[in-house]
Amino acid sequence: MKKIITIAFIALSAATVNAQQTKMAVTGAPADTKPVVDMKPVAAPVETLVLKETEFNFGKIPQGKPVTHVFEIVNTGKDSLKIVNVQASCGCTTPEWERDKPLAPGATAKITVGYNAAAEGPFTKPVTITYNGSEIKQLFIKGEVWKTPASSAPENKSLGDLKN
Repeated sequence: MKKIITIAFIALSAATVNAQQTKMAVTGAPADTKPVVDMKPVAAPVETLVLKETEFNFGKIPQGKPVTHVFEIVNTGKDSLKIVNVQASCGCTTPEWERDKPLAPGATAKITVGYNAAAEGPFTKPVTITYNGSEIKQLFIKGEVWKTPASSAPENKSLGDLKN
């Protein structure tokens, strides 16, 4: 009985090895070699428009007081680039930039982003820069708008006593 089990095990092992060799031969690789994986490094795309900062936090700002921040961009490419559009996510955010001037290699430009602090509460607003036709970058402004009092503080009548 042991001989039959041993012979069956050897036959099964031989069939398995033969099946693996046949599969490798069918794919074009020699039966006695392992598949080779090409591990050449893939070059990362060269960034031509670099943002000096991608996010600005205004912190706590009073309601009804618009705020602005200037973002600086740099052309690190070998050719001039053209900012096609700078688009805010809503009407409360307004970007401004030089629209008709291409950015020469190594040159810097500024994008001024304004925020109308009308709505109370925290905010995060994306601004999308489209350049060189269809390439895009995003920057963000964020902060928290606190509600201003409806009326001014009451007059302090004791202040006159301090002056005397």
